[in-house]
Amino acid sequence: MVSEALHSSNRARAVHGHQEPGDSKFFGFWIYLMSDCIIFATLFATYGVMVNNIAGGPSGKDIFEPSFVLVETALLLLSSIAYGFAVISMDKDSEGGVLGWLALTFLSGLGFIGMEIWEFSHLIAEDFGPQHSGFLSALFTLVGTHGLHVTCGLIWMLVLMSQIARRDLSEINRTRLMCLSLFWHFLDVIWICVFSIVYLMGVMS
Repeated sequence: MVSEALHSSNRARAVHGHQEPGDSKFFGFWIYLMSDCIIFATLFATYGVMVNNIAGGPSGKDIFEPSFVLVETALLLLSSIAYGFAVISMDKDSEGGVLGWLALTFLSGLGFIGMEIWEFSHLIAEDFGPQHSGFLSALFTLVGTHGLHVTCGLIWMLVLMSQIARRDLSEINRTRLMCLSLFWHFLDVIWICVFSIVYLMGVMS
């Protein structure tokens, strides 16, 4: 009787238009992304102010390697495309397809992070660390914050892959997959802005 009452209550909520838990999670996640937009907007503004503050050190034209950054960008774009195919596989209820495309997304993202770490370590080895000038400090902060977000996304992806492998494509795993999709594509858009504003404009200035 209790279960019947609960079932009736749930049906009544659906009839009266109550939000599903997944809808609440999506709404909350959108709020988080908007707060992240504010953070990155602040970092871009700071970089714009500090870009010419080189303190006798190197400018973007001196340290940026367009071909290297282009490979980084290609890896992140590849990961974004692969994630799109993972979502398509989810719609087809293909667990193996989802895991396969997520694995490709993870490897591409890992390659991106590896190249970013190498770039930072190379700059520091050349004595061009964040303490050298306002320009380098803003550069390390902006690009490093994006890299930190990508790293968190990769950890989230590993956890999600293990959950899908253990619990299949349950409703909650589908919701998590879609939230991570929003997050990953958001990072892709942010990187396009970094690539255009920081690297391309830096080389051409």
